[in-house]
Amino acid sequence: MSPPTPPPASHGPAPVWRLGGLRVHRIDETALPASTGPMPLPGASPHLVRHVPWLRPDFADDAGILRLASHSFAVEAGGLRIVVDTGIGNGKTRANPAWHQLNTDYLQRLTRAGFAPDTVDLVVLTHPHTDHVGWNTRAEGGTWVPTFPHARYLTSAAEWDYWAGAPVDPPHRQVLRDSLHPIRDAGLLEVIDVPAATGPGGTGVEVAPGVRLFATPGHTPGQVAVELGGTDRCAVITGDCIHHPVQIAHPHITSSVDTDADQAVRSRRTLLAALCDTGILVLGTHFPPPTAGTVASEAGTYRLVPTPGHTPTT
Repeated sequence: MSPPTPPPASHGPAPVWRLGGLRVHRIDETALPASTGPMPLPGASPHLVRHVPWLRPDFADDAGILRLASHSFAVEAGGLRIVVDTGIGNGKTRANPAWHQLNTDYLQRLTRAGFAPDTVDLVVLTHPHTDHVGWNTRAEGGTWVPTFPHARYLTSAAEWDYWAGAPVDPPHRQVLRDSLHPIRDAGLLEVIDVPAATGPGGTGVEVAPGVRLFATPGHTPGQVAVELGGTDRCAVITGDCIHHPVQIAHPHITSSVDTDADQAVRSRRTLLAALCDTGILVLGTHFPPPTAGTVASEAGTYRLVPTPGHTPTT
């Protein structure tokens, strides 16, 4: 059986956000099918979504169905090439039919943006769920080998310790086998301590010039977000602390796969309060285009004010 044809991602050059000394590219993998929304966010009913008018047309359709996407962010910082999260991957056995045996041009997109796999210095994994680690590896000679052979792959110690010790169902055991153990066995995985009480502008852990990880636990025990400190602007890559902009309007909406839903809500509320009305750019790991924006206060909650990236003409 041939691999499924994925929903189209955006076409053309990767959009870029310039932060002053740092450049962030969105590297599209695939748009996610409409059936995806109710799976991770069952509380985001069409009725609730329709009552958040600013979600349309970019983040939801007129029927109240969420739009989501799978992409990476590729960051130029301090002379380093950094990839944050690596999507679903090609040719992998997955329980979710929309992710099973994908065949996308992700690596070509990454290369066109200036991040050929053998030039990448650092890969940051916000957490090791299926749709964030897939391109850690690629198939070669009947086995899975690191896609980025010269990179350090970073994940938090709390995250690695949890998945190493927790009972893991067969689908996630498959992810460990094909996307995580090969980078560990190649000596490329680096597990780092990320302090628990951190946030935008706090201490956290600097992993490259202007690139800092801070803890956003709840969706998974050791999930991190990524703060990018440019000379004239800062940005935060959310990971799955915020799956979709509907959780900006309604921070209480949780994911069906949160390991600690109450903690996830606390982390999200803390992050949104720190971002609100600051001008810090928010880059959503699953937000569809325009993908980025700033958080503004609105009627006792928050909204996302979109900030499209610059699209190079060549």
